[in-house]
Amino acid sequence: SSNMEDDASLKFRQQLLLLDENLVAEDVAALKFLCTDLLPFKKLENVKSAVDIFQLLMAEEYLNEEDTFLLAELLYRIKCHSLLKKLGYTKEKVQECLHEKGKVSPYRQMLYELSENITSDMLKDIIFLLQNCLPRRRITLSALELLILLEKQGLLTENNVQILEDVCMNVSPDLLETVSCYKRAKVCNIPSFNILWSGYKHTGKKFGFHLFQHWEAHSGKYKAMSSQQELRKMSYLVSEALHYCCFELYLLYMCRGFGIAFLHGTWHTFFLSFLQKMTSYKMDGPHRGFCLVINNVEFDRSLQERKGSCKDAEELERVFTWLGLDVKTYKNLTSWQIKDLMRTWQHLQDHKDRDCFICCILSHGESGAIYGKDEELVSIRTIMSHFTAKQCPQLFEKPKLFFIQACQGKEIQRPVYVEADAQIPELPSMQQSVSPSESIPEEADFLLGMATIDGYASFRHVQQGAWYIQSLCSKLQLLVPRGEDILSILTEVNEDVGRRVDRLGTKKQMPQPAYTLRRKLIFPIPRDPPPS
Repeated sequence: SSNMEDDASLKFRQQLLLLDENLVAEDVAALKFLCTDLLPFKKLENVKSAVDIFQLLMAEEYLNEEDTFLLAELLYRIKCHSLLKKLGYTKEKVQECLHEKGKVSPYRQMLYELSENITSDMLKDIIFLLQNCLPRRRITLSALELLILLEKQGLLTENNVQILEDVCMNVSPDLLETVSCYKRAKVCNIPSFNILWSGYKHTGKKFGFHLFQHWEAHSGKYKAMSSQQELRKMSYLVSEALHYCCFELYLLYMCRGFGIAFLHGTWHTFFLSFLQKMTSYKMDGPHRGFCLVINNVEFDRSLQERKGSCKDAEELERVFTWLGLDVKTYKNLTSWQIKDLMRTWQHLQDHKDRDCFICCILSHGESGAIYGKDEELVSIRTIMSHFTAKQCPQLFEKPKLFFIQACQGKEIQRPVYVEADAQIPELPSMQQSVSPSESIPEEADFLLGMATIDGYASFRHVQQGAWYIQSLCSKLQLLVPRGEDILSILTEVNEDVGRRVDRLGTKKQMPQPAYTLRRKLIFPIPRDPPPS
C-alpha cells in the first residue's frame, strides 16, 4: 500500500514537472496573479517558476494527487486548455465544475481579464495618468504588476474599483465593460438590493446618493470630452443605469453632465422613448412574425384525450393575432411530424422580414420533452435548436419564444374536473430529469415558458382550458397595453397560476421561464381592443 502511494505521488509530481515545462514566463506571471488571494503574498514574491507555485499550493493544501481541480481552474483561466488533459480534464469538464469548486474570486478574474485587454500603448497612458500614485523610481511594469502595486497601496480593492473606472474612461472606454460587468454582478449579489427589472427601481438609497456625488464631482470632465468620447460615455452610463436600475437618476445627471436642458415633458418623454428603444428588441417592423400553435388532443395508445386543449389553442390564436402575429395552428401531430414541421419553418426565408418567432406546444409531456400523437417523445431542446443562429440565420438576434403546456413529471391522483397533462401511471418513463435551463439552446435571444417546474404536473380544466395558457393569454391582454415587457408579464403569470388550486384545494402549480434574452421584449400596443 505504501509503495502504491509512493508511485501515485511520484506520478503526480511528474505531471507537475511536465506542466512546468510547457508554461512560459507570461503564464507563470498569470498563475502567480490569480493565486494572490489564495497564497501568502511574501511567498508569492519569491516565485520564479510554475513549480514554485505548485509547491506553495500543496503546502497550503489546495493541491494534491487526489484533488487537482484548482490547478485545472488556473490553467483554464489563463487559456492553457491543451494542458488540461494532462490532469485528466477537458475545457468543458472544468466549466461544469467551476460553479461549485471554483476558487478564483470574481474580483481576481475581472482584474486578470482587464489586464489581458490592456495593450502596451494603453499601459503607457495608464502609467502616465497614475504617475503620482506610483514609485518615483523608474521601473518597467506589466499590466498585472501595475494592478498588484495599486492593491498594495490600497487604491484598488474588491469593494473599490473607482480608480480603474477613472483610468479606463480616459484611456479606453471599451475597457469599462469588464469593470461594469463585475460591479453589476457584485451589486446583484448583495441581499439589500432588490432588483426590479420591470420598473428600473432599487431599494438602495445610499447607492443613489453616491451617484449624485459622482456626477457632481465629474460633470465638468464629461463636458470637456470629444464628441466620440461623449457618445461612448453616454452609452456606458445608459448601460450602467439600466443594469443598476437607477434609470431616472442617471438620466437626470447624464443630461446635466452634458449640458443638455432637461425638462419634464417633451424632452423627458423623448429620452425615455429613446432609451427604451436602445434596450429593447426591435418590434416595430411591418410584420411582427409567425406564431405556431401545435395542439395535440388525441393520442394513439395509452395517453388520455386532452379535453379543453382546443379552448387553449383558440385563445392563443386570438391573442397572438391581436398582437400582430401570423398564427398557424396544427392539430394531433406525431413526433416525426413535429420534427418535420420544425425543419420546414427553420428554412422559411420570410423570417428575415419579421421581428420575432413564437411557438406554442400543447400536449402531454415528460421531463424536458413533449409527446407526439404517436406517444413518442420529442425533446424540447431538439425543437428549439432548429432556430439557432446557425440553423436559422433569418432569425439571428431576433427573439424566439416557446411556450410549452405539458407536464414535466408523472401524473398524480386528480379530481374529476381537473386533469394533468402527464403520462398515465401504467406507461413507464425512461426520461431523466431535465430542467428548462438545460432545454434552452446555449445562445442568445431565446425564451422558454414552461407551464410547470421540472418533475411536476400542470393542470387543465376539461372545459375552461389549462391554467397556464389561460393565465398567459389573460395577462398578455392586460399588460401589453400598459407597455410591460414579456418577463414582467410572465412574472404576473407565475403569481396568478401559483395562487390557483383545484376545486378540492389540494393541487397547485408553478410555471417556470428560462431565457437568454439580451434585451427587453415589449410588444407594440395593438390599435384594436383585446379580443376578450
